[in-house]
Amino acid sequence: MQPTEDYLTVALPKGKLFGLAADLFAQIGYTAEGLSDKSRKLIISNDAKRIRFIVAKTADVPTYVEYGAADLGVIGKDVLVESRKDVYELLDLGFGKCHVMMAVPRTQKRARLADYAHTRVATKFPHIAEQFFSQYGMQMEYIKMNGSIELGPIVGLSESIVDIVETGTTLRENNLEEIAYIMDATARLIANRVSFKLKFDRINTMVQDLRQVLAAQANA
Repeated sequence: MQPTEDYLTVALPKGKLFGLAADLFAQIGYTAEGLSDKSRKLIISNDAKRIRFIVAKTADVPTYVEYGAADLGVIGKDVLVESRKDVYELLDLGFGKCHVMMAVPRTQKRARLADYAHTRVATKFPHIAEQFFSQYGMQMEYIKMNGSIELGPIVGLSESIVDIVETGTTLRENNLEEIAYIMDATARLIANRVSFKLKFDRINTMVQDLRQVLAAQANA
């Protein structure tokens, strides 16, 4: 369904970012009855506020926004960079903080990062990983995985992983150790380039309202 001219359509990712994003929008007066990532309805509207929310799979949010099916979206910086979609990044929302890193089995650590050249990397983020290793002139073999990345080295699929980490608990439980930091990642508000021009006033007002809420939270 294409967004109508007088509505703002926002794509929200299912999972841990959904509730945080929905709560943040509610604080500036944008919500909709039944808005939940467990909802069977995939498009949930508030006609009074002229806003519509799309409940989307995380990896699809940048696609919805790039192609204009959504005017705005909330997505983690890691997914945004990996997707390489042509969108505007408007605001760092601050939540969902994690970082992308390289980890290896604790018992198989090598002396230098360069010693892993020409080995296999299991990752959900092959583009981010390739960009990182290219900085060091390292050619690697990238094995794209969608879940349980930690299994890669354990079952002999790869020598290392590139993945996101929050607390490091999963790494420790699987005897993996972080050896290289790649990038920080938090939730970002993104916009379709055409929508940003055509609906600038509404989008800019929303961004300013969000900035005020985030600043208040930071000072609380």
